[in-house]
Amino acid sequence: MTLNQLKVFVLVVRLGSFRAAASALGVSEPAVSQALAALRQSLGDPLVTRTGASLTLTAAGQRVVGLASQMVNLAVAAEDAVRSANGDADLLRVVAAANLGDAVAPALLQAFTRRATNVEATLGIATTSEMRALLSERLADVALGPALARTGAPGIVSEPLLRYRLLVVASRAHCAHDARVRSLAALRHEEWFVDPTATDPESDVGRLLAEVGVPEANVRVFPTQPAAWAAAAECTGIAPAIEHLWIRDRHPDVAPLTVPGTPVELLWHASMLQGDRRPAAATRLQRFLRTSDATQAMYRADGGVPASRFRPPVYVTLWS
Repeated sequence: MTLNQLKVFVLVVRLGSFRAAASALGVSEPAVSQALAALRQSLGDPLVTRTGASLTLTAAGQRVVGLASQMVNLAVAAEDAVRSANGDADLLRVVAAANLGDAVAPALLQAFTRRATNVEATLGIATTSEMRALLSERLADVALGPALARTGAPGIVSEPLLRYRLLVVASRAHCAHDARVRSLAALRHEEWFVDPTATDPESDVGRLLAEVGVPEANVRVFPTQPAAWAAAAECTGIAPAIEHLWIRDRHPDVAPLTVPGTPVELLWHASMLQGDRRPAAATRLQRFLRTSDATQAMYRADGGVPASRFRPPVYVTLWS
C-alpha cells in the first residue's frame, strides 16, 4: 500500500470515476486503474464496485476512505514540515479554471511571488469538481474560479476575487450584427467557439451554454479564448469573451453582439481551506489578493475539436 494508491482511491471516490481522478492527478486512466488494483490486492477487498454508470463503495471501502483521506492529508502536512525544517521555500499549490489559468493566474502568481519571500507556486488547470476534491484532500491549497463554498464542500471558504463581464463576439460580417437578436437563446443554434472552461458544466461559461440551450454538436473547443475569437473572425460562429481580456487582445475582425442580457456580470472567487488546515502560503496569497497590485495583474494579463471529444489539459508551471 502506497501513498499514491491512497490518493488515487480517495479521488476516485470523491470524483465518482476513474477518468475524473486521472484528469485531476494529470495521469492516464490506465495508471489510475493499476494503482487502485494494487491497493485492492494489498487490502484484499474490491473497495469500490461499478453499479451501472456509478461507483459504489463496499463495506470495507466505506471504512477505508476516511482513513485514506486522513493519511493523504497527513502526508501533505509531513512534506510541508520537512520543507520548513530544511529551510526550503513554502510550496503553494494553485488550481484554476481554464480561462483563469490561461490568461489571468500566471501574471497574478508572478506578481505574488515577486512580493512574497521564500514561496514557490505551482499552477494547474482543473474543473470545478476537481478543485473541490483537490482542496478537500489538501492536494491543492487555493482554487481560482467558481465559489466552491456554495457547492456544499465542508471546510472550504470562498472570497470574491474579481468581477468580470462576459461578452458574445462574432465576425463583423456576421448577420446577427444586422438582425435584432432578442435574447441569447435566439443564438442557440449558432456554432459556438469556446475555450476549455466551457467543457466544465459548473463553470460560468458552461452554465451559460446550458441556460441558452446550445446543443453539444454546436460547441467547438479551442485552446484559448483568443484562438476561439480568431476562428469566429473567419467563420460564421460566435464566441464568449471576457470583456477586459478581449479589450486587451482585441481582434480587429470581431466585435461584440448587441444582445439583451449581455454583457453578463459575473464574479471569480478564490477558495481555500478554513482554519489551521490552510497553509501559511495560502494565507499570504489571500492577503495579496486584496491589494491593488493583484487586481492590476489580473487585468493585464489552433484548431478546435468537438466538445464531446475534448479533455481539458492539466499543466504545471513553477515560479520561485
